[in-house]
Amino acid sequence: MKKKSSPLYNVILALVYIFMYAPLLVMVFFSFNESKSTSVFTGFSFKWYVELFSNSDIMEALRNTLVLAVLSSLIATVIGTIAAYGIYRTRNNFVSSSFMTVTNIPMMNPDIVTGVSLMLLFVFVGRLIGANTSLNFFTLLIAHITFNIPYVILNVLPKLRQTDVRLYEAALDLGCTPRQAFFNVMMPAINPGIVSGLLMSFTLSLDDFVISYYTSSGFQTLPIKIFSMTKRIVKPDMYALSSIIFVTILLLLITINILQMKGEAKPAKK
Repeated sequence: MKKKSSPLYNVILALVYIFMYAPLLVMVFFSFNESKSTSVFTGFSFKWYVELFSNSDIMEALRNTLVLAVLSSLIATVIGTIAAYGIYRTRNNFVSSSFMTVTNIPMMNPDIVTGVSLMLLFVFVGRLIGANTSLNFFTLLIAHITFNIPYVILNVLPKLRQTDVRLYEAALDLGCTPRQAFFNVMMPAINPGIVSGLLMSFTLSLDDFVISYYTSSGFQTLPIKIFSMTKRIVKPDMYALSSIIFVTILLLLITINILQMKGEAKPAKK
């Protein structure tokens, strides 16, 4: 028998969602405002979106963000998938648990702790090798790969554990090398987890500010650019930019959830 939720529970749930999403909806609404007013809607217009895409500084920051997000998510997905497979093949429970604990630490750490520690590491290594500048695009890329890898591992590892190990062993018995068995048998089974980890890494890299702020020097991403814009008068073109980022991340998260639901549905059918 299905239990009915109490009216108070529904009211609290509705208030929570209104509190979470009302500011975002207001921002999207005023991004289409014809005037500069942030409190009075004078008319519907795409003026601020046109001005946004004609701003060379913002377009450069967008290009930097996309290049960084694509590279870091791809590299983190490859490394994270290999690491997840290594943890999966580890037979010692203590060693496996230790690896998972180490994997969870970067996720539990506050971003500012991760950002400052990586900055100190890059500066220290830069001084050792005598580099003119310790922080650049490559340090930023390494930082993004570092905090993306745990999310890839946690997306791929459950798919590996759901896979029937007898299929892998059967492939080996039929003459496949371990490499062939992995790519021909294991990969199709864990593809939803790999894609979910890739999209999650891309999303996290796209909107990261704190770690990027401490590990970059002169290489501006969109979050850093938006932060610098807020130091001056806030114009509605920043609303337009934030609205585009919000919609992009929302679509990516919906895609991730759909892929996870499909991945969970396949073992249930079997």
